[in-house]
Amino acid sequence: MIVLQPATHTPIPFGELSFSFTYLLALSIRIGIAFALTIVIGAERARDAHSAGLRTFPLVAVASCAYVLLIIAVFGPASDAGSRMLAGLVTAVGFIGGGAIIKDEQRVRGTATAAGIWTTSAIGAAAGYGQFEIAVIVAIITYVTLRALRRFEPSIQE
Repeated sequence: MIVLQPATHTPIPFGELSFSFTYLLALSIRIGIAFALTIVIGAERARDAHSAGLRTFPLVAVASCAYVLLIIAVFGPASDAGSRMLAGLVTAVGFIGGGAIIKDEQRVRGTATAAGIWTTSAIGAAAGYGQFEIAVIVAIITYVTLRALRRFEPSIQE
């Protein structure tokens, strides 16, 4: 497990900026894993021209990962303030997913896309916390659910 150790947890005065290539590499690995695991899910949604796809899913995961990394850097990995920020993240992503749901006169569409957006946020958060096994398992389950289980859904005859 890669342990994140930022240069400091306190604000750095403007004249004393520091930079760590090791820390940058650790952050890049986590963000890269969030991106890589969700680009495949986004590509699957884009293939069938859903309202969110190739760009949306990885961006949600990368942003979620980045917020988790900020939580760790500013508040530490297990803090009350970090928990509140994470709760806000989950709520905000749910709101974004809600925008993918469309109701017309006969049916509701986009619920799987909305759930996928919410799930990719969890993948990004898991990667941010260094819980790569969770991120991989959730990514596989999400992809299989969106791709393979579609054929078992009842089709509506128009």
